[in-house]
Amino acid sequence: MDFSRQGKDVFVRLDPGEEMHESLRGLSQPLRMAAAVITSGIGRVRDAEIGYLDADGAYQTVVHEDAMELLSTEGNLAPGPDGPFTHIHVVLSDDGHVVHGGHLIRATVAMTAEIHLRDLSGADGVPFEREATGSQFLRLSFCDIE
Repeated sequence: MDFSRQGKDVFVRLDPGEEMHESLRGLSQPLRMAAAVITSGIGRVRDAEIGYLDADGAYQTVVHEDAMELLSTEGNLAPGPDGPFTHIHVVLSDDGHVVHGGHLIRATVAMTAEIHLRDLSGADGVPFEREATGSQFLRLSFCDIE
């Protein structure tokens, strides 16, 4: 991994073999970044597990073992009870140009991943547990308004 910080903008290049969630969470401490928005990401990944939250609150997932083009990435990095957590959505394309997208459960970088984050450490974002599904969502409060 390589990264560069310019003010509140962080530019990251992930290398082959790195797992996206783990790598991005690992930036929190060295950059002293409590929270960030992931605004974009491109590259190529493999072993990508993506899914969606169904009406019953369960993730329905599919694993794409072959390498796929990472067309778009967005999400957030926020503090959690056990350290930083990431919530990432992706759009992927297979070699036949068929597009797949959803919530990123895991993905390993195949060639590279170039990702932009915007540091939101001044915002008061608090993760909370959604009782109906057990999923983590982000509750934001600004100026003491929730």
